[in-house]
Amino acid sequence: MQNLLPEPPATLLPGNEEADAALAAAAQVNTDDAYAEVAARFPTYSAAWATLAERAFAEDRTVTAYAYARTGYHRGLDQLRRAGWKGHGPVPWAHRPNRGFLRCLHLLSRAAGEIGESDEAARCAQFLRDCDPAAGDALAGS
Repeated sequence: MQNLLPEPPATLLPGNEEADAALAAAAQVNTDDAYAEVAARFPTYSAAWATLAERAFAEDRTVTAYAYARTGYHRGLDQLRRAGWKGHGPVPWAHRPNRGFLRCLHLLSRAAGEIGESDEAARCAQFLRDCDPAAGDALAGS
């Protein structure tokens, strides 16, 4: 069966050069505090939350990773809605400003699975694939 309804246009989040630069500077210091300062200064910037979640996973702090990923996911949803997203449609991985949200979505799925929240893990994994299968492919090894 073929869907005859057109797919909504891709949602492209706006870039934030100041937050990107702050995250790059935090990477030079490479401490949780440096990344936390970026998240505090730019709380809507999902890439900072994704980085904090990744670091928490690397230190086996799964609940902390879950909290960071959920924060970045919700802040990303807010941005998507402001950008015209109606709850469905592509959120391309190829558009760099979308990657923070997509990383948070992936990390939330992973953390939910690790704490036994299997329904949430599956929902987030499917949502990631629905946003862009390339995101799921790119993040599959992380």
